[in-house]
Amino acid sequence: MTLEALQDRLGYRFAAAALLRQALTHRSHGATHNERLEFLGDSVLNCAVASLLYEKFGKLDEGDLSRVRANLVKQQTLFEVAQRLELSACLLLGEGEQKSGGFRRPSILADTLEAVFGAIFLDGGFDAAQQAIRRLYEPVLRNVDPNTLGKDAKTLLQEWLQSRKIPLPVYAVVATHGAAHNQLFEVECSVPKLSIQVLGSGGSRRSAEQAAAKLALEQAQALMPATVRKTKRAAKAAGGVAQAVAEAAAGDARAIETKAAEAKAAEAKAIEAKAADAKVAPLPARSRAAAGEKAEPAPAEPAPPVAEPRRRVHAA
Repeated sequence: MTLEALQDRLGYRFAAAALLRQALTHRSHGATHNERLEFLGDSVLNCAVASLLYEKFGKLDEGDLSRVRANLVKQQTLFEVAQRLELSACLLLGEGEQKSGGFRRPSILADTLEAVFGAIFLDGGFDAAQQAIRRLYEPVLRNVDPNTLGKDAKTLLQEWLQSRKIPLPVYAVVATHGAAHNQLFEVECSVPKLSIQVLGSGGSRRSAEQAAAKLALEQAQALMPATVRKTKRAAKAAGGVAQAVAEAAAGDARAIETKAAEAKAAEAKAIEAKAADAKVAPLPARSRAAAGEKAEPAPAEPAPPVAEPRRRVHAA
């Protein structure tokens, strides 16, 4: 890759091309190399990244900002950025370094990238260097989780368990292998409440604990979603039972209301029927008198015939 192509990727055009060439020169190549520019670029990078984090993560405190910055300016991160730039294609290395694969070495690529930042600072000032760093770090910042970046596996496992009120893990060395100067440790990490028991190995007790903690965290994270789903299903089932009971109770209430309405309707019909019968049937005299009606006089019975008196006839 040419220097012109590299400047296009950096998003900055050098007024003094010699500065860029010096930044790409390893000490194995000659007397004029990039170590002083690397020293300068390291400070420029720290300041620029600190400014970016201050803008992006407004709620992080000083300790968290420092932790995230330290992980963004470390060798591995710089190496990954240098690989995206294909910086290895522009390196100027000595013959021995070239043959030993120095153009692939993370330390050389990370140092060279810092030297490039220092060269941009000298050529165009801090604003120009900050813009170049911002452009290269945007993809990195998009994927940064400030709550976990830079934390080791033991810390992450402890925080994960504490946030769920689960007792902390227990670590125990179960075996050591090899000679004293080259030992391999095996450490067990157990989380009794989750029935997790895993083994991790490493060249030191600390590294073995970290390996075991990483495996335990992966298992715990895999278990918890299943537990959450089971809890949701149980809650849903309980809700379904409660709903069924409520519906049954509501049905019983509706049945009672229906029967009561039917009884009222029947009673009303009976009253109406009685009223209709009362209008049709004549009331007895006494009832009419009680109701205030005048009683009609009963028709007079014919008088019995009066017998005429017998006459006595005297004989002459």
